[in-house]
Amino acid sequence: MALTYPDCLQATQVVLASGAVPTIVGEAGIGKSALVAELARQRHAKLFTTVVSLVEKGDLVIPVPPLTADSFVQTAKYGSLADVQFGYSHTLVAMIRQAEAHPEQEIIWFLDEFNRGTQAVQSELMNLVLQRQINTLTLPEQVHLILAENPDATMAGFEQSHYGVTPGDAAIADRTTRLILQADVTSWLSWATTVVAGQPRISPLVTGYLRENPADLHVVVADNAVDDDLQPTPRAWERVSRALRELDDQQLFGQTAVVTAIMQGNLGVTVGTAFASYLVTQRPGLTVAQAFTSPTAIATFQTVSAAQQQTILQNCLASADWPLTRDANAARFADLLVSCPPDGQFAIAQQMADTVDLFEKLAAAQETSTGVAKLYDMLTAIGKRSREIEV
Repeated sequence: MALTYPDCLQATQVVLASGAVPTIVGEAGIGKSALVAELARQRHAKLFTTVVSLVEKGDLVIPVPPLTADSFVQTAKYGSLADVQFGYSHTLVAMIRQAEAHPEQEIIWFLDEFNRGTQAVQSELMNLVLQRQINTLTLPEQVHLILAENPDATMAGFEQSHYGVTPGDAAIADRTTRLILQADVTSWLSWATTVVAGQPRISPLVTGYLRENPADLHVVVADNAVDDDLQPTPRAWERVSRALRELDDQQLFGQTAVVTAIMQGNLGVTVGTAFASYLVTQRPGLTVAQAFTSPTAIATFQTVSAAQQQTILQNCLASADWPLTRDANAARFADLLVSCPPDGQFAIAQQMADTVDLFEKLAAAQETSTGVAKLYDMLTAIGKRSREIEV
């Protein structure tokens, strides 16, 4: 039975408390590593991670003679080990030192991508998992092991899986507790919208899109399906969120080709294109604050499409924080408006005319504000041109 993120987190807690070793199985990018990190945070445990797919046979058991006395670590309670700066050895040394320095703190050793390691590597590791001892080294009691695997075709419910994994034998499968993690939009959005350091974990542009398109959180395509070679995953959406913030910092939302390429490169062509189109309507190149204050706003505004220009100006009109009766705001809005094509200018002027009391307020403020006078004169000229065209 597949579990949502909160249920899998709770189940993992139970398995650890029972003294067993959990194996979390899930598609790539679904959140296995994030779950283990959250578990360590909740338990106030020190987390160590080893990516098993990067390890070769013998990294754990082949002795390496130390070159100096400092290369050989002696411990008071757990034996000795050569401190080799690769493979597992250095991780084990760091764990032992952590255990000696903080004997009351739990340690979680996360063996990620376990079934992407070779059969020999898995067997070496399972001996450590079960016996908690390698050569003369004994794992401290506060060390808990957690495994993570991608699905393989030998697992029930994953017969169509296409991951390049090495299935473990029955003896290995019988010695851990398998927990299957599935993508769950509700749980993921709850996590994504949690405020950390003053801002949501994930950009509101991402969470807003996924509320409208929940099926796009995680798309799994069978081997024989004709579709994109890239597909969205929770991890991919997290990368997209970081990219959006960088695009915002560099004021590149108006560069449609750049934005679309980045979205497609993370989410695949189908979902990436759809999300890029969503961004055009929700984030058309400039925020309201940037439109009114950025020294490069006019240049950026001139590079975006006419539809994006309309959206930017409409957003400016809808914001109560930037009233057009202020001199600087009115002057900047006039500079933006003049960059629009004539039909766009008329559409914005018509919207302003339909706004209650706006023209009256601009007429009153123009007598003491050059910026407001500039905008008012421009709107008057736009209205005059439209009347001449009608005649």
